[in-house]
Amino acid sequence: MQMRFPLEERRGLRRGAQRLFLVWLFSAANLCVTLCAPPREPTAALTPTQARAYAEVLKLRVPAARALLRTEGPTSTGTMLVADCLEMVEILISQDAKGYSAMLEAQDQRLKTLEKAPQSPLRDYSTAEIRLHQAVLQVVFEHEVQGAWNLRQAYQQMQSVAKRYPNFLPARKSLGMLEFAIGSLPEGYRWFLRLLGLSGSVDSGLQHLRAAAQRPHDFQMESQLLLALVEETYYRRSIETTQLVTRLAAQQPDNLLLTFLVISQNKKLHRTDRALAAFRARPTGPSYLPVAYLHHMAADLLLYQGQFAASERENLRFLQLYRGQHYRKAAAFKLYLAALLDDKQSAADHYRQQIAAGGRTIVEEDTYAQRFFEEKSPLHPILTRARLQLDGGYYQEALATLKTFSVTNKTSLRDQLEAPYRRARAYHGLTQLDSARYFYTRTIALSKEQAPYYFVPQAALQLGYLYQSAGQTELARKYFRQALQYPKHEYKNSTDMKAKVALAELD
Repeated sequence: MQMRFPLEERRGLRRGAQRLFLVWLFSAANLCVTLCAPPREPTAALTPTQARAYAEVLKLRVPAARALLRTEGPTSTGTMLVADCLEMVEILISQDAKGYSAMLEAQDQRLKTLEKAPQSPLRDYSTAEIRLHQAVLQVVFEHEVQGAWNLRQAYQQMQSVAKRYPNFLPARKSLGMLEFAIGSLPEGYRWFLRLLGLSGSVDSGLQHLRAAAQRPHDFQMESQLLLALVEETYYRRSIETTQLVTRLAAQQPDNLLLTFLVISQNKKLHRTDRALAAFRARPTGPSYLPVAYLHHMAADLLLYQGQFAASERENLRFLQLYRGQHYRKAAAFKLYLAALLDDKQSAADHYRQQIAAGGRTIVEEDTYAQRFFEEKSPLHPILTRARLQLDGGYYQEALATLKTFSVTNKTSLRDQLEAPYRRARAYHGLTQLDSARYFYTRTIALSKEQAPYYFVPQAALQLGYLYQSAGQTELARKYFRQALQYPKHEYKNSTDMKAKVALAELD
């Protein structure tokens, strides 16, 4: 019988563990860099063919990688490691549960074979990596107890490898990522770490990552990329990370993973035109692994531009290709928005019902969509259009849209809070910071300490950032702490994480 945690504890474990894994894959697209980077030392190297195969995996050129591996010994350590990376990339990008059991069996067989191999840095590292891959799969496909146990084993094994081979930089890179991810988990998810006897340190994790990124070795580029993505996610160094991935993608125009990162990073920076240009210029064809999530991102970008029919086509393409359960509710919600703003009420009603038809509520996008469905509160079309323009970086256009909105005695609390918040974001994007501070403060004041929506905690968070940048430390602390006080809003996990990281930087 499959052992299960109670529902809320399972959600906590899954969300916490997916902070280690799923976010890397879908928000930053760097899971294969994080978990699969093979070691290469004078005493423990991949063969040239295995190294070429791994390079093809990083480009998401799976057929080419598989063809190269067929020419190598199937039970050699390097072949098994690269093959495991290849299959992990396939199943995690597709989210196809049909391959789950076969993948676990293949991993068990590889681990048994590695037990009989001569001890070496590569053998020991591969054992820890494949065990970590199992933990990823089991958590993603909702076998949390086994996943937690394998995470514990993999973490301890990786610690042992790094201690036994201190100059083995790939192990320090993987250990650093694990230490950082575990150390940065919100307090609400620490219970399962205590249960497993695991501890992590942000400082120690960064130290390992920086050593791997700064010291020359064959996989220094991957280490630099991973470090940049970590610093971008937690320390808001988006511009530097975007510059790095753009430079690397220009050097490897046939690398779909790097193109994915260029699109993702520019989308985060609200550079819609650049992100769409990268999407349209991406390498395509049967030699590449289909990445359904690319179409979901493109649908967002087109929605920001007001290209509603094109956005609808891309999200429908995403749902057609995708085999997983995450982002389905979010896609249905974006389809609803495209139809609503395109004055297609019948289609909008259909897509709204699709929000509840399937998918999970682990990812915050899905949680937001489900909450919208359950509340049955209509979205104001003017505020919704302004929100999309802001997400796309079209700040002047958003201000022009917001000028057409006015509050009446029938205006809902949600709309009363959203209007000044959207104005604040527009002025913030235009670097008119006095106006931004005014409207963020007004958003908080209007809430009267009632914050059932994310606008108020987000306003507090953004005020914290503004005062932090201005060197007004005490005011920054005040607003970061205030951002943590609001319960059960749509983006509480990410808002709390950002506020806690910012407070740690101030201490």
